[in-house]
Amino acid sequence: MSRPQKKEQINFNNNWLQRLAATVLVGSVLHNSIPVEAQQIKNQVAAVPITNQASFTYTNSANNYTFEGRTSQLEVINTPLVDPLGKILGCGGELLADYTGFSVGIYEPSSNDPTGTELGRLVSLTRTEVPNIPDNNIPGGLAPNTDNKNPFVLNNGEPRGTYNFLLDPSKGQLDSGRTYILLINPPSNTIFSQRRIKIQIGESTGSASNRVVSYTATSLDGLPISINGNTTFTDTVAVVPNAETIGLNLLALPFQTGLCKKNQVQIIKTGDRATAEPGDTVIYRLSVKNLAEVGLNNLVLTDNLPLGFNFLPKSVRGELDGQPITITSERNGSTVTFRTDVTLLAAKVLNIAYAAQLTADAMRGTGLNSAIVNAQRADNRFNTKDGPATHQLKIRPGIVSDCGTIIGRVFIDKNFDGEQQGNEPGVPNAVIFMEDGNRITTDPNGLFSVANVLPGNHTGVLDLTSLPGYTLAPNRKFRERNSQSRLVRLEPGGLVRMNFAVTPSFEEVKK
Repeated sequence: MSRPQKKEQINFNNNWLQRLAATVLVGSVLHNSIPVEAQQIKNQVAAVPITNQASFTYTNSANNYTFEGRTSQLEVINTPLVDPLGKILGCGGELLADYTGFSVGIYEPSSNDPTGTELGRLVSLTRTEVPNIPDNNIPGGLAPNTDNKNPFVLNNGEPRGTYNFLLDPSKGQLDSGRTYILLINPPSNTIFSQRRIKIQIGESTGSASNRVVSYTATSLDGLPISINGNTTFTDTVAVVPNAETIGLNLLALPFQTGLCKKNQVQIIKTGDRATAEPGDTVIYRLSVKNLAEVGLNNLVLTDNLPLGFNFLPKSVRGELDGQPITITSERNGSTVTFRTDVTLLAAKVLNIAYAAQLTADAMRGTGLNSAIVNAQRADNRFNTKDGPATHQLKIRPGIVSDCGTIIGRVFIDKNFDGEQQGNEPGVPNAVIFMEDGNRITTDPNGLFSVANVLPGNHTGVLDLTSLPGYTLAPNRKFRERNSQSRLVRLEPGGLVRMNFAVTPSFEEVKK
């Protein structure tokens, strides 16, 4: 009877050992489970082989049988996903009041665009889940984009303003040279606009569990992509110390940095009249309003004057809050630049007035001048600008006109020098034809004139048939005058001479 007793004891002990082994295995799984709040380190842990074995020894006291065993080695091997984490921040680096309706997507560059700046198709991202369910071939994700959706729609949940996309190295998404375009779309009713950032993957180092990825981030709108960035740079190289938990703080919309307003400064240009004549003086007014939430420094206004407008430097005046301020000005050709050292506080308006006098050349111009303003935010020194603001002035000829006058004489040249002396009379009734077909006849003194002629080149031809008995006088000094036509250049509002020298074509009969 002792043998069956030993068998029963052995069965009991085997069942107990199976329960013990199961408990160890479950304990291993629970120990390896990652709570939702610890997802930021999930990939790093999952990529490392887990050493959590249990060995046991049991001796049956009844028969001194010894049982030994070892649990199976647990090893979880998972290719890590790399997380370019980002935040949409305000222009000064602050969180926005409301993120409802903002979305972020990551795209391939368009294959039809040689510049690599246009959007192609959305990047196909590996699906993830939170919490991670073991053995379902779906890797664990990261908050806030737990499913690794592309595009990702933001909300006001914590952490606010954050987005992330997990790039899969097994799909070659971290290969050196891969290029993506990050697109940030604000809601349609927002004060902000879309922004695009180009990301190019560089070399990567480190192990699969702690990969260091280098990449170049280029702002396609030429604006900074970090609140710590210089306002003048358009690209930067950043190294991610741990690409699974640390990413870019990409400031997301067009302006100088982050989510700045579309218009942070406004310029308006006005004049004291709608029409003017050459000789008049026009007073212009430039009004600059600060639409940002912080002060603006280094204000520079550039005004382009039209043709024929003469800037009067001593006329410049500046005013802020009813108080005069110092405005410096300089002129380079038709461009006038105004500067001031004052800080324009939020919602304040700076007014600049100056005068310009119209010359006769203004008749040939458009009468349209335009101005732009550039400034820097006082908090982060990011640039902002507005313009052009334009003003149209209608120019009337008045008593001054850009039309000129052609005068001339047909005379008998006795010494063949082409010039009229006192003893060289004029020839009446001579006919001159202009290039437009106009026919002019000389007066009894051989004089003629043509008024209201547009500036430019003009040609007159002497009609010799209107002068029977005369022919062209040979000119011994200027060969070009040995012709019955003359070419003259008339300046705006100018006066030019067109003379014709003739001589009798027969000898006077002597008595």
